[in-house]
Amino acid sequence: MKLHVVLVEPEIPQNTGNIARTCAAIGAKLHLVHPLGFSISEKAVKRAGLDYWDKLDIEEHISFKEFLNTYQPETHNMFFVTTKGKHVYSEPDFKNMEEIFVLFGKETKGLPEDVLQKYIDKTIRIPMRPHLRSLNLSNSVAIVAYDICRQKDFEGLEEISSYFDE
Repeated sequence: MKLHVVLVEPEIPQNTGNIARTCAAIGAKLHLVHPLGFSISEKAVKRAGLDYWDKLDIEEHISFKEFLNTYQPETHNMFFVTTKGKHVYSEPDFKNMEEIFVLFGKETKGLPEDVLQKYIDKTIRIPMRPHLRSLNLSNSVAIVAYDICRQKDFEGLEEISSYFDE
């Protein structure tokens, strides 16, 4: 399985650093869509993912339009994560999908409304109590990404700790 985590115009370096660490831990490719609200060389980004940057598969895109032209939603298993999502994140059957893209918008605004409307059937959400804005971006990525890994039986990930076997 190839999982792609796509951050569209992320604004907070610590979130991106934490997400980079999650991506490295599960073997997901991280896509950063510009403009970014920071430089990926910033200390806050590097510190959050400190020992993981060399284990990370990362691709940068100059714009969201360029990303969508390169990886077309019509021909890829692409899911748009939003509080307005039509489906709960655990509903799609990821088990038989070889390549999966999950897209997350910027912390203050989410994904562009026109894109969400165009791909409304591919929108997913994390259930939460009414009248709350949203979860932290790095937490949202971890929830969705690990559920995809769970549905794929944690393929390629360590299943049993050898710590207690020593």
